[in-house]
Amino acid sequence: MSILVNKDTKVIVQGLTGKTGTFHTEQALEYYGTKMVAGVHPKKGGETWSSGMESAAELPIFASVGEARDATGADASVIYVPPAGAGAAIIEAIDAEVPFIVCITEGIPVADMVKVKARLEKSNSRLLGPNCPGILTPEECKIGIMPGSIFKKGSVGVVSRSGTLTYEAVFQTTNAGLGQTTAVGIGGDPVKGTEFIDVLEMFLADDETQSIIMIGEIGGSAEEEAAQFLKDEAKKGRKKPMAGFIAGRTAPPGRTMGHAGAVISGGKGGAEDKIAAMEEAGIRVSPSPAKLGETLLEVLKG
Repeated sequence: MSILVNKDTKVIVQGLTGKTGTFHTEQALEYYGTKMVAGVHPKKGGETWSSGMESAAELPIFASVGEARDATGADASVIYVPPAGAGAAIIEAIDAEVPFIVCITEGIPVADMVKVKARLEKSNSRLLGPNCPGILTPEECKIGIMPGSIFKKGSVGVVSRSGTLTYEAVFQTTNAGLGQTTAVGIGGDPVKGTEFIDVLEMFLADDETQSIIMIGEIGGSAEEEAAQFLKDEAKKGRKKPMAGFIAGRTAPPGRTMGHAGAVISGGKGGAEDKIAAMEEAGIRVSPSPAKLGETLLEVLKG
């Protein structure tokens, strides 16, 4: 599987020694032996982290991302650093030229993310998040907080702005017998690294991904932009069966719903506009998240 992560992906953890970092690193190690190779903490370089799992694992801790990457040859970093330091942690990973950076942290100040975005654009790194559940390629690699137990190796690519609805789409496609190639939670913040189009481009190019589920939510214009991208690609003959869902259909205008980016303003970003754009691009929009698997099966049956 070529989409961002696979069984060979080597991952370092920024914020490993905290409660959240420890818990999710243990979960990742237990998930088909995801290659977690080191931790980073500026004051704990030279120490060793030990997991509390039955199969006790130990990881070296380095004082900087650069040192960790030089020592391990890591391809990815996952960030569990608290909001005040998370922007600087992402920039440190960019400066260390980590190819793929996944930031789980919620509540990073927008001003910090604007600086991150500027640095990102001048680099070769890709950022997923922040405020996202991460990425999981079934039976190969888990980076982030997605529950591995609901995944099954299969043919559906899942991309979503909502964490919990990512899990719903995965659960539904597992139950429908389709399984997943990779699930990517892009997060709901207004300023973030990876957008729908980036992931859709990869899914369209990936032979193993035979169909796609895209879950959006109110606010912003990312879903409309993705729909336009899909229409343009379809004209070139690149098209895959798709189902989708938009969260926040009943939200009143002007109110932020759950995510910082989920706010309707100036008559833009409403659910109905997004649904119309997606349907026009050939995506079958499910009436509820509980019917995503069924909806995709209907599309596949034609």
